[in-house]
Amino acid sequence: MPYARNDDLPDSVTDNLPQGAQTIYRKAFNSAWKQYAGKSDREGIAHRVAWSAVKESYEKNDDGNWVRKND
Repeated sequence: MPYARNDDLPDSVTDNLPQGAQTIYRKAFNSAWKQYAGKSDREGIAHRVAWSAVKESYEKNDDGNWVRKND
């Protein structure tokens, strides 16, 4: 089930990630959802792909908050 907007994302995403990271998550999830059509664990795969995409640009700081990585 693709997500039309960030507000539609699961609470585990919206409660933890800043808006920019949520957008990355949503776009990666939606792309993976299309790519893995027909797979039995399609939704699980799409969530893993989305978290991986977020982790390319964001990381948790010492306080446990997600922040943009310093490149």
